[in-house]
Amino acid sequence: MDELFDVAIRDETIKLGQFVKLANLVETGGEAKELIAQGQVTVNGIVDTRRGKTLRDGDVVAVSGQTARVRANSLEEGENDFDEEKWRNM
Repeated sequence: MDELFDVAIRDETIKLGQFVKLANLVETGGEAKELIAQGQVTVNGIVDTRRGKTLRDGDVVAVSGQTARVRANSLEEGENDFDEEKWRNM
């Protein structure tokens, strides 16, 4: 089984294409688009080809042997590991 790691998001939801980039499962938005369209990305164990699929807290995304779980608003008050620059460039 792949190693699972949590990725905190700022809001309650995030789109699949944004999440795979934010979680560093791919290097570029173009790569995310291509892998999703080719059916190489799973959400909760099921292939999903919709870049715009809405993910919520607890959803598990797997790409190329890497697995990440969405953690919405999981940061403690005052903590912030959100990368504003990476988000803006998606």
